[in-house]
Amino acid sequence: MTARNVLLRLAKGGPEQRAVDAGEIDAVIDYANSNVILLPAARRALRERGNEASIANRLLAALPHAEYLRLLPGLEPLTLRSGEVLYEPGAAIRHVYFPVDCVVRLLAAVDGHPALEVGLVGRDGMVGISLALGVGVASARALVQESGTAMRMKAALFELELRRCPQLQRDLYRYSDAMLALATQTVACNRFHAVEARLARFLLMTSDCVLSADLSLTQSFLADMLGVRRATLNEAATPLQRRNLIRYTRGRIKVLDKKGLAAASCPCYPPRAW
Repeated sequence: MTARNVLLRLAKGGPEQRAVDAGEIDAVIDYANSNVILLPAARRALRERGNEASIANRLLAALPHAEYLRLLPGLEPLTLRSGEVLYEPGAAIRHVYFPVDCVVRLLAAVDGHPALEVGLVGRDGMVGISLALGVGVASARALVQESGTAMRMKAALFELELRRCPQLQRDLYRYSDAMLALATQTVACNRFHAVEARLARFLLMTSDCVLSADLSLTQSFLADMLGVRRATLNEAATPLQRRNLIRYTRGRIKVLDKKGLAAASCPCYPPRAW
């Protein structure tokens, strides 16, 4: 049943018809057919929301307008929740994700030990980059750290569009190289730099990804990401709090002085831009 047919069934001049005419109703529920029918204004709003969200991702925003418009119908806006696992190592990549205001950590799992971070994906990148290199399975666990919006595309459609869009190919190859450099730098950082400096780097990079100084991070999560015990993490965080660089409350950290936190970080921040 179309929206037009449903509207024709409304009593002329009745309260439902008046509400529709005033733009106060976004959808009509057809209980007989278990269907929800969006009215034109609501459909336009959803399209505009998806359009605005996708442009907020740097990879998509860099595309020529014609290429971007061709990709847009295949991009689905959705909310990713903190703690959600998008891929496990060795799993087939069925979708790629372009984060808008969420953060996804790429983790390497080692038997008997907490997983360690080997990559970070925010609004400047894409989750599922190995698909752009011809590999259809994930090499790391992709874990959503900060909830937020992302644009999702089916893997088969992504591979098709990648072949059709040289600009997207070039940008993703450059981004892949930057991600490899970040993973290499992270390994060296974890081996040679002090925990306090690594914590400062971690917080700065997360803040940059979500464009916010207010971060949802538990002590347990931070300790796992840095590969240390919670007691060691507390020892590293205490000087940063005393110097009013950060404020920590249960499950949340706020960056108070970004410039000061950058001075406390190791030389690995900022990471190399792609």
